[in-house]
Amino acid sequence: MAGILDRFKETLEELNVDSTRKVKVGIIGTGWIAEAHANSYKQCPDVEIVALADIIPGKAAKFAADNGLEGVRIYGSDRELIDNEPDIDAVSVCTYNRQHAPCTIYALEHGVNVLLEKPMCVTLEEAVDICRAEKASGKVLSIGFQPRFDENMKMVKRIVESGELGDVYYIQTGGGRRSGIPTPYGTSFIEDKTAGIGALADIGCYSLDMVLNAVGYPKPLTVTGITTDFFGKRPETYPGHPEYAEKFSVDDFAAAFIRLEGGITLDFRISWAMNLDTPGDTIILGTKAGMRIPSTECWNGSIGGPLKIYTKIGGVEVDTTVPEQDNHGDNFDKKIRSFVDAVKTGGAAPVPSSQIIYNQAIIDGIARSAKLGREVTIEIPEI
Repeated sequence: MAGILDRFKETLEELNVDSTRKVKVGIIGTGWIAEAHANSYKQCPDVEIVALADIIPGKAAKFAADNGLEGVRIYGSDRELIDNEPDIDAVSVCTYNRQHAPCTIYALEHGVNVLLEKPMCVTLEEAVDICRAEKASGKVLSIGFQPRFDENMKMVKRIVESGELGDVYYIQTGGGRRSGIPTPYGTSFIEDKTAGIGALADIGCYSLDMVLNAVGYPKPLTVTGITTDFFGKRPETYPGHPEYAEKFSVDDFAAAFIRLEGGITLDFRISWAMNLDTPGDTIILGTKAGMRIPSTECWNGSIGGPLKIYTKIGGVEVDTTVPEQDNHGDNFDKKIRSFVDAVKTGGAAPVPSSQIIYNQAIIDGIARSAKLGREVTIEIPEI
């Protein structure tokens, strides 16, 4: 048992970063997720938040006051910020989903590094445009998947890469909430005009990234998917705000059967509300062994208990429990720090768009398949 577990140990290398150079950062969109960005940037002594932008009058100024950001310059749009801050190094794009692509593309086209909150965007076409702008700019673009920095997620990937499972041929994954449509901050998550997609993008992208990253992000080939909105359109879902039901215009549940390169089948489902505590554990099946990743009752970017590997040793069936890993700090802080380091060194993006475009292609494929009522082929244009 110990011999198996020793194969998954990781050697960490210190990154040599000039801590004396200040990185000037702006935040575009000052909703609740922007608070996490601001708080993490404030943990970095070599970062200065110099500007904020929001299209709602007064919102960015209130955000600055609430978060102790004295002296920051306030703008009414992403373009105003970029055009008037020639010395800015990077921006966090924290807008609602439908503005992810235009804000990111404009920043990249003007030579600014970007940390783009998840989901990458709404459609595959937008993802392609983002990647092309990134390629032309030569700047760093990292996508905001902080679960990548969770030590347990890293362990999942190391186990797969170790070869202990053999060739992976089937993955079952998903997650969700018993009752948790995100409306405490209004309706931006549930309206098509702002969000574009619902649970599929909000938490589905995380679930997809966990397993796709573990198996090396193979290219998706075909998708058969469904989406539903049974709960989102019910007035009783929103105590005190029954009018939200009329505004709900995205998915609250999605499921799909996805074929990936390398002969891997991905069985996926995600939900904001499902009358169940969990849609099941994540399982990764290989030709030598299988692995179970315990689910959580509400997707939180980690795992619900120790990993288990099921295999045979000497013809005897053996179960190996992999203890949960100590996370050594906040994953969101790690996301921000890794982006800042990449900006300072000109290094590779911590969560590269070349991977997340496949994530977005699957989301786009599920939405298209659900609309058409049939399987669709995924075709990703040359970047």
